[in-house]
Amino acid sequence: MIFATLEHILTHICFSIISIVITIHLITLLVREIGLCNLSEKGMIATFFCITGLLVSRWIYSRHFPLSDLYESLIFLSWSFSIIHMVPKIRNHPKSLSTITAPSTIFTQGFATSGLSTEMHQSTILVPALQSQWLMMHVSMMLLSYAALLCGSLLSIALLVITFRKNIDILGKSHHLFIGSFSFGEIQYLNEKRSLLQNTSFLSFRNYHRYQLTHRLDHWSYRVISLGFTFSTIGILSGAVWANEAWGSYWNWDPKETWAFITWTIFAIYSHTRTNKSLQGANSAIVASMGFLIIWICYFGVNLLGIGLHSYGSFTLTSN
Repeated sequence: MIFATLEHILTHICFSIISIVITIHLITLLVREIGLCNLSEKGMIATFFCITGLLVSRWIYSRHFPLSDLYESLIFLSWSFSIIHMVPKIRNHPKSLSTITAPSTIFTQGFATSGLSTEMHQSTILVPALQSQWLMMHVSMMLLSYAALLCGSLLSIALLVITFRKNIDILGKSHHLFIGSFSFGEIQYLNEKRSLLQNTSFLSFRNYHRYQLTHRLDHWSYRVISLGFTFSTIGILSGAVWANEAWGSYWNWDPKETWAFITWTIFAIYSHTRTNKSLQGANSAIVASMGFLIIWICYFGVNLLGIGLHSYGSFTLTSN
């Protein structure tokens, strides 16, 4: 009873901290002069410890690792996002990753604590098939892989957005010069060209920083996706062993397993594109962006169908 009360308290504290962090982010977005970034980071650290305490208290209270239903998996997913958020901070790496991990943690935890019904927060007895030590190994690896792959995919999407905007700017400037040369004659064209030459140093400076940003996004995207791909491989292999124990077959091609394999294949293709320099950057980012949608289908979309051997995992993995 004590741990159930503690879990309830930590849930409300975590939701309150998340609300404050969201407010700080909005204020910082609107008024950049206000230095609230440090306060926001402290809020993320507090969120991490609250989610950790929430998972531990639920583990002790329910007497099984908290990965048995949608609510618990979302809590663990937000904890995974916060872990990925904390690691670069400890190693003093750039903030490129935190712009992705912080909102991911906030929205996932916020949805888990406020977007789901109160009945789904209740912990009940596991079905016999899930009363196994493989629950911790398989599901934790899969959720860690989802968190890492989602973060890496979002970094790739950001890279594509920056690259796309750069191409639009180049086309816009070329079109402007083309129209100007024929509308106002040779003198107007020379004036524009002179103005363009005067701004060369500024443009080269801006392009250099844009190149640095895209290179950093590509680098971090590859590292995070590689980590997620490793977790996914371990999760699928451990799931196959667990399936053989529970159902007598290593692979059954039900919807969950099929989409997990599709997810793994997409990011295997991404890893292959990274070995070819001509396919790095925007080309590999397109593959990762496709993977972003596939992950959500595998994690959330398939569960809506409620069919297959994982049907008891549609929105709860517990007995009725």
